[in-house]
Amino acid sequence: MAQIKFGTDGWRAVIAEDYTFDNVRKVSQAVADYIKDEGRDKDGIVIGYDTRFGSEHFAVAVAEVLAGNGIKSIFSDKFVPTPVISYAITEKKAGAGVVITASHNPPTDNGFKFKPYYGGSASPEIVAELEKRLDHEIKRMPFAQAQSSGLVEYFDASASYIEQLGRVVDLEGIKQSKLNIMVDPMWGAGQGYFPRILGGGKVTVGQIHGERNPLFPGMHNPEPIAKNLNDLMDLMKDSDSDLGIANDGDADRVGIVDETGRFMNQLEVYALLALYMLEVRGERGPMVKSLSTTSMAEKLGKLYGVEVYETPVGFKHIGPKMMATNAIIGGEESGGFGFRGHIPERDGILSGLMIADMMVKLKKSASGLLEYLFEKVGPHYYDRIDFTFEQARREEIIDRLKTNPPKTIAGMPVVRSRTDDGFKYYSEDGSWLLIRFSGTEPIMRVYTETSSPEKVRQMLEQGRSMTGA
Repeated sequence: MAQIKFGTDGWRAVIAEDYTFDNVRKVSQAVADYIKDEGRDKDGIVIGYDTRFGSEHFAVAVAEVLAGNGIKSIFSDKFVPTPVISYAITEKKAGAGVVITASHNPPTDNGFKFKPYYGGSASPEIVAELEKRLDHEIKRMPFAQAQSSGLVEYFDASASYIEQLGRVVDLEGIKQSKLNIMVDPMWGAGQGYFPRILGGGKVTVGQIHGERNPLFPGMHNPEPIAKNLNDLMDLMKDSDSDLGIANDGDADRVGIVDETGRFMNQLEVYALLALYMLEVRGERGPMVKSLSTTSMAEKLGKLYGVEVYETPVGFKHIGPKMMATNAIIGGEESGGFGFRGHIPERDGILSGLMIADMMVKLKKSASGLLEYLFEKVGPHYYDRIDFTFEQARREEIIDRLKTNPPKTIAGMPVVRSRTDDGFKYYSEDGSWLLIRFSGTEPIMRVYTETSSPEKVRQMLEQGRSMTGA
């Protein structure tokens, strides 16, 4: 039997190999027992699912186990983005939520995201509690019986979510703008949302890859990064569109393409969204970011007099820190961003709308927003390389990094470092180098952000050579 292990956001595995109905039921029983132990079982659990192969059937398996434990399922009537379910948990004051999704993973995979009562990612402590309960006896009630017993209630999660978006961003201003927006939901659960949210005004919203297709044709996986967005980038180059917005398979991440067809990297997008909250919205409060995210946050923090907290990678760290500090924004290098006044969780749809609102409010093009940002914090360049290594050498590589810390990175003195989630080295000008291992595969990642493209190459080469891999 495969070991079920939660990663940075839930459990994911290959369908029919480890991701089986039996294992989904096992995780569902752990959820039921945890919720009961926490005294939240009377409030019901919201269940949603994405557009992947079999997702709605795996969601039914979750509901059957919950019903077998006397817990009501508040069940989405169609496939749905993860942030929509996260918001529904808070709006309905439910005990928790489950989303059947593998997010941006390849089409061979599916997954199980557990969202506690606050609508965010499960903290490491909650994950540990779930994993403790994975060997419990499974109780199950057939779905039809659960329905007739009142333990399954269907609902439309989208309506109240869209109302909420209208409270946290100026939808009417975007609708009346005359912007031409092109959207790529990447065959995923976000399809149809932007046309529905922004319809009926002067704005034009086009959509590609807007049908359900679990194979995600034309892309290795539905992750909104440059190599998967060639169709969107080409359309932006060849049309009069002003803004390209892409969302991953469950729409909790965003990718932005400007009017020239240039993909804005996720560090640039984090900094733009932080600037939007600070300048356009006039909000004040801490900002939270993962350690693989931009040092532009610290520079904006100094300019606007707000504190910046840096966490290990994953919203299971970022979300709780946002709640603890009442942060205005939380974000990570993978393109997931959350905002005060909404949910302590990534929302790729809201993130795209905020970039559009920023363009309207500042009367700037998408590329003009980036120029404006760089006027404030200086130019920043980022890249990352991933490479495999022999798993047997893992401890040797870790020991090598621990015992040989660099004194300089690309010729600049290292002023501090941290080693709680990989190995990160900082220089005085805001440049940094990070080396991390994948939690699930024999893959090492080297990240850097610095002040010139030449230094990016130097620092990535230095990082790789430091590992000896």
